[in-house]
Amino acid sequence: MTESIAYALGGGALIGLAVSIMLVFNGRVTGISGITNSFLTAQEGRFWRGAFLIGLWLGGFLMALINPAFFTVPEKPLPIILGAGFIVGFGTVMGSGCTSGHGVCGISRLSLRSVVATVTFMASGVLIATSFKYLWGV
Repeated sequence: MTESIAYALGGGALIGLAVSIMLVFNGRVTGISGITNSFLTAQEGRFWRGAFLIGLWLGGFLMALINPAFFTVPEKPLPIILGAGFIVGFGTVMGSGCTSGHGVCGISRLSLRSVVATVTFMASGVLIATSFKYLWGV
């Protein structure tokens, strides 16, 4: 087994464990966009949401310390990256969730709404990325 496959399997197992723990002990789906939005807008439950978001950052930082080659520097200019992030954030609000909420948690609970949402945003992502690459060279 190659190192990248081991990372993927380990990461997938940890994600599955984390979302299961969140659902069992907190009764909530682990949707990152929903957690972030609620952290920024709601007063109730801000502590655990903030701790969760800090944990995400710390996990990435820890992984960068363990294996710096795992992360790459984007080749695109900063305005393109910021614009893409804004569009993704806007899309998660429109779609009432993101890949973690719909794709990981919703599909595993056999939610038809999540299946439709995941297929829609994955197909849209492929279409937009392909369009940007071949039509605009970005």
